[in-house]
Amino acid sequence: MIANPFDLNLRHLRALVTVQECGSISAAARIACLSQSALTQGIAKIERQLECVLFERQSDGVDVTPEGKLALQRIGAALRYLDDAVSKSQRSIEHPARAVTMTHIRALMALAETGTFATAAEAAKLSPSSVHRSVGDLERKLDKHLLDRRGRGTLLSFSGNRLVRGFRLAAGELRAMVGEMRDDEHLATISFGALPVARPTIVPRAITRMIGENSRARFVVAEGDWQDLVDQLQDGLIDLIIGEIRNDDLDDLKQEALSDDQVVILCGSHHPLAMDPAPSLDVLAAYPWIVAPPLSPLRLHWENLFAHRARPDSPVECGSIMVMINLLAQSDFLTLASPRQVELPLQTKRLAQIGGFIRDSTRSIGITTRKTWRPIPMERRFMRMLAEAAECSGASPIASA
Repeated sequence: MIANPFDLNLRHLRALVTVQECGSISAAARIACLSQSALTQGIAKIERQLECVLFERQSDGVDVTPEGKLALQRIGAALRYLDDAVSKSQRSIEHPARAVTMTHIRALMALAETGTFATAAEAAKLSPSSVHRSVGDLERKLDKHLLDRRGRGTLLSFSGNRLVRGFRLAAGELRAMVGEMRDDEHLATISFGALPVARPTIVPRAITRMIGENSRARFVVAEGDWQDLVDQLQDGLIDLIIGEIRNDDLDDLKQEALSDDQVVILCGSHHPLAMDPAPSLDVLAAYPWIVAPPLSPLRLHWENLFAHRARPDSPVECGSIMVMINLLAQSDFLTLASPRQVELPLQTKRLAQIGGFIRDSTRSIGITTRKTWRPIPMERRFMRMLAEAAECSGASPIASA
């Protein structure tokens, strides 16, 4: 069985969907502008590649097999992603997506990931001339500039980035389809983003447990702020985000709360306030602070804490938990953070918590995905492990989780 979805023929995949819709190979051949023998050969080739029977031939047409239904669900989703991306790039010709081939997709995706034609050729296992030719041909067929050439590198234009997003999402569906058809999905790679609150405990616990159950599981973990990870999620580079849930109105995303989280004041264990159970705001304001980046939830909690008095000195703005921990341990800085983020430094008494939870600092920890994403069973299992890890590490789990 094939391992690479780029080995599939897009025209044949479209024809499969047409056969399913028509219930007849002869009718589908007319719609697809193929001879009946060519379509039959195309179906047979894909069945050999997937090592399964997709259609049962009957006297009055064809019936889709259970394996065929599974494959066609993924194929249909992939083609919708592709058609939507291409239609947004080119509206002047009829059915522009039908002019796109797997080589076009492979070349442009590789160029987006590497930035040069030479490295794109190596990544896509194509010759440099083939990558040049494929991207140029795609630009001509869509009548769009997909690239901005700058110096020795190449950046995608706005149209190019939008097209690559659809290509990635389509390729992801085909990879999932190949994995499901091989019944070997444990070899698939789980790609997800981890926000700061989930990195120290939730993510390591879930990954450790998953690998304990399946030593062949593979992960790609992306880090970044909320907007950076949302961009990667929408672009198909990752499939889910674990961490604090935002209230941003994003129609294409789905958010599921897992547990509640609250914020505390932290300091080094040597700090003069380490043993003070309830210092006043005046006392807290006498020390320098490490603050989170502007507009982040932690920054807003800090601003609200000192909303009715002059804000204390805050010489360090930092989004790195490791930098923050080391600064606190070596100085008289204070900061706000979730206890989840510093569980080990608190246990080893490198850091200390001052007082209790900050009032009105409750936020939800959960999973964010694309609404159109359909996880394979292994991904669903990992999401349950993330939920259990979030509940175990949280002080206030949500009852319905």
